[in-house]
Amino acid sequence: MRPLTPDEIVDRASYEALRPAYRERVITHKRRRRVAVGEKVTLLFEDRETLRFQIQEMLWVERSEAPAKIEHEVEVYNQLIPAAGELSATLFIEITQSDQIRSELSRLVGIDEHVHLVLGEGGDERVVTARFDSAQMEEDRISAVHYLRFALDADDIRALANRSLRARLRIDHPNYSREVDLDEALRQSLLDDLTREPEPLLRAEDVAAARPPPADEVLATVGRVRLVRPAQPRTPGHLIVEPVDSYATFLTLDPKLEAELLAQVREVAREFTAHHHSTRITTDLGNADERIRWHIYPLPD
Repeated sequence: MRPLTPDEIVDRASYEALRPAYRERVITHKRRRRVAVGEKVTLLFEDRETLRFQIQEMLWVERSEAPAKIEHEVEVYNQLIPAAGELSATLFIEITQSDQIRSELSRLVGIDEHVHLVLGEGGDERVVTARFDSAQMEEDRISAVHYLRFALDADDIRALANRSLRARLRIDHPNYSREVDLDEALRQSLLDDLTREPEPLLRAEDVAAARPPPADEVLATVGRVRLVRPAQPRTPGHLIVEPVDSYATFLTLDPKLEAELLAQVREVAREFTAHHHSTRITTDLGNADERIRWHIYPLPD
């Protein structure tokens, strides 16, 4: 499965618009990939889409758009993306009574050797034991969340694909022995992980539609006038001189503000002309009740 890249992480403004519908798609996707093994342990099988969602949510909550932060989170979560022939999962130990958390977790020390994906039955049973993240493990204590992987060979994958064979998760810890069959939706989703890339839940066309238009760049403000580089210039070097007051129109323009505008237009035009053969100047006066703006274009030599 391909790792995530920073350019797949959507900017915060676009994500805010997309978030409600995107969350619904991710919740549905996760529901197919979540399985309870008894009353205390749940596994969520991860793929690049569940992990992309976690990155997006973390950045959204922290209100962060720093490129270094995005790169760091992508690097961290890429460690959880399954490699070829692997299934990746997050294991949650769910203890609802707070006063029992420490004692119940202590009872499950060593669980990292007792979580298995079991394929088939009897003499043909194939047991794939989960490999836990060693960085999380300690000899005398465990946490409530663990990251693990199942490494399947070609025969294991064929057994998972064979619907005539049972597929189940088994925990055989001395203090917690449980087993659950994989339902058809989860089984197919895991096979998809092993054979193809997941369909993106945050589609490129949705992101493009939600992305706000690029903003003009204010280069300087002098009194009540500002010099702007438009986000979508009509020609190279195109600049705009306009009032800071967005409600200043040709009909409401006072003589002093008009003089300030013309002074700025003249200054920019002189600078352009000093470096180019000529300068073109136009105004937005098609409708007298619209904001007045002066456009200045350097003409090439």
